[in-house]
Amino acid sequence: MHPILSAESLTAGYRPSEPVISDLHFSVSSGEIVTLIGANGAGKSTLLKTIAKQLNPLGGTVLLGGKPESELREADIAKQLSLFLTGQIRTELMTCRDVAATGRYPYTGRLGILSPADWEKVDDALRMTHTDSLAERFFTELSDGQRQRVLLARAICQEPKLLVLDEPTSYLDIRHKLELLALVRELAKSRNTAVLMSLHELDLAERVSDRLICVKDGAADRIGTPEEIFRGDYIRQLYGIECGSYDPLYGAEMEAPKGAPQVFVIGGGGTGIPVYRSLCRKGIPFAAGVLHENDLDYPCAKALAVQVITEQPFEPVSEEAIRKARSVIAQCREVICTVKQFGTMNAGNRKLLCYK
Repeated sequence: MHPILSAESLTAGYRPSEPVISDLHFSVSSGEIVTLIGANGAGKSTLLKTIAKQLNPLGGTVLLGGKPESELREADIAKQLSLFLTGQIRTELMTCRDVAATGRYPYTGRLGILSPADWEKVDDALRMTHTDSLAERFFTELSDGQRQRVLLARAICQEPKLLVLDEPTSYLDIRHKLELLALVRELAKSRNTAVLMSLHELDLAERVSDRLICVKDGAADRIGTPEEIFRGDYIRQLYGIECGSYDPLYGAEMEAPKGAPQVFVIGGGGTGIPVYRSLCRKGIPFAAGVLHENDLDYPCAKALAVQVITEQPFEPVSEEAIRKARSVIAQCREVICTVKQFGTMNAGNRKLLCYK
């Protein structure tokens, strides 16, 4: 893949004496989506503003299309880089088609007059973002989700080699988050556009990104694929999570209730998860078991239960595990079973039903 953007020893910030982020080395290639993640204040937006030349670098070099940005004219940069900032556009009686058309200005003359070919590109972009039905509506009349799609149409009209997006899903509901990111993905793959963006939604960042840059303590703490980043305990360390927990597969869980278990939950196959979370919301400490360590319930139970009685993967529930579970049940005031049927591997759990 051909690098469209390269950062070499890049240092960014607002004052030379106080850099926000230092000595970054990374690149973004054609058709690739690279996402910045990290805690608030880590420097993600500062970095994107520096890449987009809204801020001058405090050190190092930004290469766009293999040439230093400092040597490129603004008009040349505008033909290669499109910046997408949430809520950063003000319009006065402009229709959505007018707003999208501003993406063609880098290609017009000084009078900003669009040719028929330019307007065709505008209409194509509106169709691609499913906003062609909004073309004649005033931009100010739209919902946040509709505005985001029109702004993406404007970026598409610009025909950039690099699209830079700063938290593009902010203020959007889940439907519009997914729709917008699907459009970004389509743009990267169908038009070979390089994408550099920041996201707070870790689950979406994991699913849409080709690579991630993890920003922490003023540096790129780790750069890798989602499979490399979202494993083990790394996300908890990156964000400094102390209240609650984070699992790469299940996401965030609230802090578990403290105290001796009052309820014992016999679960498995994902059936216990809603009960675990319900008990947690009510502040009721509970125990869970007997769960195989590869069961769908296990990560959630481990995060929220006071105690989890476990069994080895693919092994039948043993008498030893049953004895441990019974000793815990003896301390509880209630037993809840979420399992509707028992098979060969969890047959031992049936014995717990008649214990109390």
